[in-house]
Amino acid sequence: MSSLSDLRRPALHESHMAAGAKFANFAGWQMPLQYPDGVLAEHAAVRERAGVFDVSHLGTVWLTGTGVVDFVNECFTADLNRIGTGKAQYTLCCNDSGGVVDDLIVYRLADDELLCVPNAANTSQVVQLLRAAAPSGVEIRDDHGAHAIIAVQGPDSTRLLQAVGLPTPDTYLSFQLAHSGVVDAVDGTVMVCRSGYTGERGYELIVAAPAATPLWNALLRAGESFGVLPCGLAARDTLRTEMGYPLHGHELTPEVTPTEAGLGWAVGWSKPTFWGRDALVEQRRTGIPRRSVGLTLPHGTIARPGMSVRERPGADIIGTVTSGTFSPSLRTPIALALLAVPGQADTELPSTVNIEVRGHSVEARVSKPPFVQPNGLR
Repeated sequence: MSSLSDLRRPALHESHMAAGAKFANFAGWQMPLQYPDGVLAEHAAVRERAGVFDVSHLGTVWLTGTGVVDFVNECFTADLNRIGTGKAQYTLCCNDSGGVVDDLIVYRLADDELLCVPNAANTSQVVQLLRAAAPSGVEIRDDHGAHAIIAVQGPDSTRLLQAVGLPTPDTYLSFQLAHSGVVDAVDGTVMVCRSGYTGERGYELIVAAPAATPLWNALLRAGESFGVLPCGLAARDTLRTEMGYPLHGHELTPEVTPTEAGLGWAVGWSKPTFWGRDALVEQRRTGIPRRSVGLTLPHGTIARPGMSVRERPGADIIGTVTSGTFSPSLRTPIALALLAVPGQADTELPSTVNIEVRGHSVEARVSKPPFVQPNGLR
């Protein structure tokens, strides 16, 4: 196993070191897990005010050339023809059996230029699949690590961006480009997208790696007066779990389909072609064999990924926990699980199940996420 010193480091690594961050391995990157204020304080900052995250381990893949929109539209699930220039789209890269290779955001910069932001662990595979299928004239450039991505999340995120002179696109998954000089000491273009992974109002900023530090510092300085905190990926995980947002490698895998994960809305069902279409259309017709659900557990019990779920103690296993954490907002343990509940998306769920936790059977209440309602406007 590689030590932290063997991992790739984002452009903001020295800033995280200076702030006293604790680090962890995220898909081969040494990323900040939390800062001295702690996960609970960081989580609360995002739900109540604003937090700033470094998510530069995410990939950046540029696709250019005539016909690039049509090409990508034949690869990923969502319908790119439903958005125009200046818009972004959540979509999925699936395999032939309909399983999710990755979930990603596609930015439409022009009719002949797209930016894809895949998950860190899957960037190479997504690039490989795109290159293998690309027609002549479409160029694919993997710039993983050449850019920094900073997420500004929380009800006060608009106020914070305005404080540093950045534009604040209002429509969800729309973006604007801010050119050099908009933020003091930041040299280069800042792409500001109205998106995030916390459920709160938020933005994601993409800049060339050399511009990352002055932008990060400007955001934190501007936010000092109203309680903005730097936040690590541990808080990002508690925030996304409260919203029931899927994480690849947990709720999404090459063996789990979008319909099973509750992401049928991210599939352009009327499109004639995309990877995995035949399998997904057939599953939609016959009914999904399992579903992703939310679980609320008794105090003091944290469910971990891989734990077995039964309908009742001693009964057959009907599912597996995919994510579990303590909810800082609810002050109680929560989890996500994939359960064998055959049928359509509106099939009734069991009200309770039992989880095998360290040799003990623990009853959990079944629900449909989100577990909390965010304070900000998405």
